[in-house]
Amino acid sequence: MNFLPQNIDDYVVAHSAKEPELLQQLNRETNQKVLQPRMLSGHYQGRLLSLLSKMVNPKNILEIGTYTGYSALCLAEGMKPDGVLHTIDINEELFDLQKKYFDASEYRDQIKQHLGDATEIIPTLEENFDLVFIDADKPNYPKYFELIMEKLNPGGIIISDNVLWSGKVVESVKEDDESTKALLEYNRLLAEDDRLETVMLPIRDGLTISRRK
Repeated sequence: MNFLPQNIDDYVVAHSAKEPELLQQLNRETNQKVLQPRMLSGHYQGRLLSLLSKMVNPKNILEIGTYTGYSALCLAEGMKPDGVLHTIDINEELFDLQKKYFDASEYRDQIKQHLGDATEIIPTLEENFDLVFIDADKPNYPKYFELIMEKLNPGGIIISDNVLWSGKVVESVKEDDESTKALLEYNRLLAEDDRLETVMLPIRDGLTISRRK
């Protein structure tokens, strides 16, 4: 997932903001107990999400793909005091672990967990959003784009994870590779939509930042 040499990557992390203690604990527990810990945003990307959120200072945040809750806690750091973060995940086995760390944080009353299919849950949310983070099942990325554009405030930000997909987006696509096909379509949508300003960053597995005009 990393495109930089390891020594450069280590230097970048060493010269970025430190990982808060609660997130260090969640990082350790995820790596010890949960399958596919590489899905965790982790120290460096987490600090970037935190900084972006602080720059936006959102009232309402939507996260599609909670995993163990690490990225939600990072995004919550920039939220307004009366803000709300809605986070959606389909894996019920992770719900209690997420809640454990949400409840241990200062954002315990501001984070709303949703369990189920995000394509069904998003239309039921009454809020419009200032910040959206997408890090969920890749085949649904184009569908998520359609749903969130209806709920994204002017000046709002979409942060999209895994947009380089281990480099598969620049390789020949296998006929049965639905995830890569969906990401290619999603990346095209972000780049060509006149309502957005988009920059793709080669950070970790690729992170795109899009701003609604």
